[in-house]
Amino acid sequence: MQNLDKYCHSQDTPINKIKTEDFVSVIIPCYNEAKTLQTIYDALGEVATLIPQAGFEFIFVDDGSKDKTLDIIESIASKDLKVGYIVFSRNFGKEAAMYAGMKEARGNLIAIMDADMQDPPHMLLDMYKSIKDDGYDCVAARRINRVGEPRIRSFFARRFYKLMKNLSSIEIVDGARDFRLMKREMVDAILSVSEYNRFSKGIFSWVGFKTKWLEYENIERVSGESKWSFWKLFLYSIDGIVAFSTAPLALSSLLGICLCFAAFLAIIFTVTRQLIWGGSAYGWSSLVCIILFLSGIQLFCIGILGQYLSKTYLESKKRPIYITRKQKRKNDE
Repeated sequence: MQNLDKYCHSQDTPINKIKTEDFVSVIIPCYNEAKTLQTIYDALGEVATLIPQAGFEFIFVDDGSKDKTLDIIESIASKDLKVGYIVFSRNFGKEAAMYAGMKEARGNLIAIMDADMQDPPHMLLDMYKSIKDDGYDCVAARRINRVGEPRIRSFFARRFYKLMKNLSSIEIVDGARDFRLMKREMVDAILSVSEYNRFSKGIFSWVGFKTKWLEYENIERVSGESKWSFWKLFLYSIDGIVAFSTAPLALSSLLGICLCFAAFLAIIFTVTRQLIWGGSAYGWSSLVCIILFLSGIQLFCIGILGQYLSKTYLESKKRPIYITRKQKRKNDE
């Protein structure tokens, strides 16, 4: 590991007692989290003191915040050499922030957690112990309930996890969070998946590795409001389905075949009725309903195809996942 002596001089543990595999990088994506940063920093500092055999670095990723998030991060970093930060040129989204943090992290153990304290920092202790003692490559957190969330959001979230399980070859655990501690080997595998349209929950599962799940009850934010509206979550779920399943394309094809077969039977029925009873092939209202129904199905299938085509189009542009405006590494003087 590069410049490990510079990383560790602010730790209580002597440099020669810290092993490379015991250096932990904690990535904290931030978007307008000025009210929570000091709280999460203090909590992480307490966790660091409870694992004296490990070195720590805290990487705050400012995802184009419009409040005083950056000012607070810079203030914290000026007082603590364990703290580094990455500042995006604009809001690129949490997926880009997590990717940037993993790319810049130097530890052999890498953690990702939110800044709003909904990911309990003390769970890092159990995560660290499970990796060190039980041989896991990753220890992740999942919520066993959604207390405090709107019921409609909870309902659709559970339906999404169930749908992903049925449509794709990967398994996303219900209530899974991005909050996890991973070995360097797993993080390197995740970084090798450098696609522009990222759905990290799916990528975490797709790369494999031995994972342990820690359950906990939902915790409300310490301050502020969630940046995820229902509409943003809906679009995010579509990204996940498109990224890890081609089942919608197969479904649209199957739907087209079924409708063609139904139309063929309807034609036979109409012709037969006309030949037997005569004067029965009329009814403009029913015809309009059928046309509207079939047109809706066609537009729906075209929309499915358009989603896959748009993702392919964006990937072909080879745009960077994020652009950095400002950065401070942990060992920068």
